[in-house]
Amino acid sequence: MIKKFAAQSILLSTLVVIGLATSCKKSSTPADTASTPETNTLQTSTTNRDYLTKDSIFLYAKQTYFWNVGMPSYDGFNPRQYATNDAVIAALKALPSTGGKDKYSFIDNGAVATQLGGVSGDFGFSIFFASTNDLRIKLVYATSPAATVGLKRGYQITKINGFTDINTSKASIDKIEDAVFGNDATISLTVLKPDGTSQDVVVTRTTYNINPILYSNTYTVGTKKVGYIVFNSFTTNSAALLDAAFAKFATDGVSELIVDLRYNGGGSVATSEAFTNLIAPSSQNGKIMYTTYWTQTMQDNKATILQNQKFYAKGNDGVTRLYSFFDYPWVPTQAAGNQEVFAKRGALNNLSRVYFLVTASTASASELLINNLKPVMDVKLIGKKTYGKPVGFIGLHIDKNDLYIPQFQTKNQLNQGDYFDGMAVDKDIADDITKEFGDQTEKLLAQALNYSASGSFLSVLKENTVSSTSALSKTLVEDLTGKLDHGFKGMIETRKLKLNK
Repeated sequence: MIKKFAAQSILLSTLVVIGLATSCKKSSTPADTASTPETNTLQTSTTNRDYLTKDSIFLYAKQTYFWNVGMPSYDGFNPRQYATNDAVIAALKALPSTGGKDKYSFIDNGAVATQLGGVSGDFGFSIFFASTNDLRIKLVYATSPAATVGLKRGYQITKINGFTDINTSKASIDKIEDAVFGNDATISLTVLKPDGTSQDVVVTRTTYNINPILYSNTYTVGTKKVGYIVFNSFTTNSAALLDAAFAKFATDGVSELIVDLRYNGGGSVATSEAFTNLIAPSSQNGKIMYTTYWTQTMQDNKATILQNQKFYAKGNDGVTRLYSFFDYPWVPTQAAGNQEVFAKRGALNNLSRVYFLVTASTASASELLINNLKPVMDVKLIGKKTYGKPVGFIGLHIDKNDLYIPQFQTKNQLNQGDYFDGMAVDKDIADDITKEFGDQTEKLLAQALNYSASGSFLSVLKENTVSSTSALSKTLVEDLTGKLDHGFKGMIETRKLKLNK
């Protein structure tokens, strides 16, 4: 989860402020309630921007990191000893204070903010293995370069940039990763279609607008109408798209809903809330949806380093002036803007049940959506245990980068939100990437439709024609997910938070 503030208005400053203007020297004020004043022996004045960035990563963590209690002193950590910014972050994640829970922190060059706005500059498709030597396209964004050349979910990739030895060995995976997720301007593919025909394509990287709704439809199940929507990213431009899809569901008389989040790693908090309110019953209006619990240092108004994160906004008097993140109240109350309530959206108000199709790639804003709804309606999870990301960030500007380290946790109206190990599913079944979204024989969708019809899950589904010797083991699926899931995982705040003044 990432929280990025649009603060009442206007403009988040891109001004780079690292500690002090050139030295990044610390105040002797304790950074958090568990800290004691430190003697700085290593943090000497410098104009070296690499050192300043590494210092800033540590100093922001010292005051805002979700696991900052028990962090070492500056001298004990010595951020300048690390060769890269990523190495500094890796060292933070490895601190004993995290309890091994931080699999989230990263530093970014601004690409995340661009993708959040619904614009991407990649090839527009992603991949996964159906078996140890069967690589498939798992999704394609409409209007993307991949869609333009006719690629579709389920197509088997038999050649990549002339390379045909496609399997799950490390050497093969390295080549596949570099080709699909690297920086090359083009990629050449040979794909085998479901009808047995083969096609050679060249995909050229270009900028395109993301429509995160990959598919939607309404099915008739007995006497019921069941809506189905595949939603792949909580972009800031998608609320209107969701409104239109749900208006169609309302017109169709949908009484149950299937939400496919199997590859959705998150995005905008505002979009997640809009989605929640489209599904939740109006009887929940005004009741708590979820509460945000920030780092105690921030709640105690002691995260003084946030004064360096500046932006222009309208104050309580209506006058636009320069503020900083330090001007926000971080206490977990509705008055402070850190507790959200339900507010029904749209005309679909008779849903009796919602099914979520999930995998280990389902994270953050997706999990927030699920967690928001669990206390208020019948929720079923189908697929594999989710990623596990109940914590989130504010985007902190450091030089030319954006730093994302967890600063808060969200919990629903029953104060539930400790799903660091992921959310368990009601029906455990592997993803089926051999069929297109909407195919009623696709494993996850078939389970939801069968439950809607009979009130129970299918015990056995006919497997794809893949030999048992080449099937993916659970361990291999987890390993490949880590290597081939290059999707963003986070939740970004785009709402207007309340200022102290």
